[in-house]
Amino acid sequence: MPIEKNQVVLFHYSVRDEQGEIVESSHGGEPNAYLHGHGGIIRGLEEALEGRDEGDSFSVTVSPDKAYGPRREGAIQRVPIKHLMGAKRWKAGMVAQVQTDQGRRHVVVAKVGHKFADVDTNHPMAGKTLTFDIEVIQVRPADASEIAHGHVHGPGGTHH
Repeated sequence: MPIEKNQVVLFHYSVRDEQGEIVESSHGGEPNAYLHGHGGIIRGLEEALEGRDEGDSFSVTVSPDKAYGPRREGAIQRVPIKHLMGAKRWKAGMVAQVQTDQGRRHVVVAKVGHKFADVDTNHPMAGKTLTFDIEVIQVRPADASEIAHGHVHGPGGTHH
C-alpha cells in the first residue's frame, strides 16, 4: 500500500548532520508515527515518503528550507531557569524544552545565570542540511477521528 494522504505511517529513522554524525535516532525505541499529508513531520521528509511502501528503506538529504528552516540571528531570549524542562542542572550547549503559546519547543541554552538563562530559540537543527535514513515499518488507513484531529492516535501517536 503506497503512502498517500490520510494514511498512518510508522517508521524508524536516524538523522545525520553535514559531518555525517548521527544527531537523532528512533532505533532502540518506538517507531515514529504520523498522519501523512497533515504536516506532522518536516516537509522534505513527508515528500520523500510519498508513494513509498511498507518495508521500504531509503536515505534522503533534506535542505534547511524543507527541514527546520534557516537560523535566525538574534533569536536569544532570557527565561527563568525554572521554565526549562529536561534536566536539573543546565550548562551552555544543552538542549531544553520550554512551554510556549504554540506548545513545547526545543531551545539551546546559550548562557546560564543565577535565576535566568539565555536560550537560542532556533530549533537545534535549524540551518542544517540533514540526511535521514528511513525504514518504513507499517502503513495503514487512518480512522475518521485521526483524520478529523490531524494526527495519529494510539501507539506511537497521541493519547487523548
